Amino acid sequence: MVVDDHPMWRDAVERDLRAAGFEVVGVAANGTEALARFPACRPHVVVLDLQIPGPNGVEVTAEVLRQDPGARVLILSASGEQGDVLDAVKAGATGYLVKSASRAELLDAVRRVAAGDTVFTPGLAGLVLGEFRRLNESGPQPDSSEPALTERETEVLRMVAKGMSYKQIAERLVLSHRTVQNHVQNTLRKLQMHNRVELTRYAIQQGLDEPDD
Repeated sequence: MVVDDHPMWRDAVERDLRAAGFEVVGVAANGTEALARFPACRPHVVVLDLQIPGPNGVEVTAEVLRQDPGARVLILSASGEQGDVLDAVKAGATGYLVKSASRAELLDAVRRVAAGDTVFTPGLAGLVLGEFRRLNESGPQPDSSEPALTERETEVLRMVAKGMSYKQIAERLVLSHRTVQNHVQNTLRKLQMHNRVELTRYAIQQGLDEPDD
């Protein structure tokens, strides 16, 4: 689903996605339309502008994921401001691109987000990880009764906490991209989490982002 209040931009994104082989199941010009159409469309990925007529993109993200925790939200916004990025990620967005991104970068981001990876415009990933660390320092500690992860799952989780993509993890561990995805999905299931953003926060709470000894 593509949500943007600028018709020319919305049409261009829809056209590029269709040309790349994606099925666009719905479009919307504002938050009200997006939330009204989402239950019937049930998109796997929502490409969403933040600055849309209310509810805004952050509110739409939160409500979409409340209705369907398995959905992925990729923010495509003109804003690269720290507050906007962090608000979107806290609401559950799996990726954040600024609109200066190229067509190829957008299509790659949609593919990666659909696969469960996190995608951020260069420079924003470090900002998000830094915020997660800050929240961890002031927030509640994780429950020690969490289900045990295998050694490989923990190894993959450590790399997730460092902001590595699935491709980078696969290359580092000499595994297939699919195997890395399976490890992450198994970990999400064990921890009863829904997306990689939640998993990253958990990993940082566990201290898995610290440098290896």
